[in-house]
Amino acid sequence: MTLSLERYPDIDYHAERARSDDLDEVRLLRKWEAAIGYRIFSALRWGQLGDGHISVRDPEFTDHFWLLGYGIPFWAATVHNMALVGPDGRIVDGPDAGGVNTAGYNIHGPVLATHPNLVSAAHTHTQFGTPWSANVEPFSAISQESCSFVGNQAIYHGEDLEVATIEGGQRIAEAMGGNNLIILRNHGLLTGGLSPAEAVGWFVLAERVAEVHVKATNPKPISDEMAKVVAEEFTKPAMAWRTFQWLARDLVPDPSVVL
Repeated sequence: MTLSLERYPDIDYHAERARSDDLDEVRLLRKWEAAIGYRIFSALRWGQLGDGHISVRDPEFTDHFWLLGYGIPFWAATVHNMALVGPDGRIVDGPDAGGVNTAGYNIHGPVLATHPNLVSAAHTHTQFGTPWSANVEPFSAISQESCSFVGNQAIYHGEDLEVATIEGGQRIAEAMGGNNLIILRNHGLLTGGLSPAEAVGWFVLAERVAEVHVKATNPKPISDEMAKVVAEEFTKPAMAWRTFQWLARDLVPDPSVVL
């Protein structure tokens, strides 16, 4: 793979995430997607209070992951201000003046360590995901996008909202299981994916689903049988990847700004 990160890849129904055996290329692509993901969050007015984080596993040092350096606004995210965090929480590459978000380390470290299939995780506090999480209830099949999560979600019932310890993150990781979405009680949404693009795509889809759940006053879910039919397409990783592509083109039209 020869990276061309100054433009987005072609998008169609058969497109998939880029693949490479070159670790430096994979690392750059992952950081590029994560930086664009932060900017997508910013454009949606998320993270304005310093809340939220998008992590991405390093392809070489797989027990390390990248997070945006603390104190850097989401709209200013670039591949150069992502910090590489080791398993002990110390920054080993990238900006270290402000450290990294403590809750981000406590959550994302255990999630990525517990689920080696995941490359990335995304979490922030949103207008609908957070209020829906206060219900401590799963999503129902009341919209097309909801079918992405009806059989692909978990709930964390813990009340440790600050996630001030690595043990709290471990409990979240264990509750998440093999799902792409976990609803954190009274806290919000967290998603995981095979790439930062997928984690961010799943997160925005989940937020849209939460909005439907908050606004629909008397919803009538579709049948379990039909939900499974819709979910056959809507739970595929390509669904989240394409969602990210559409979001990026609309909200971060020039991807070279993160280079």
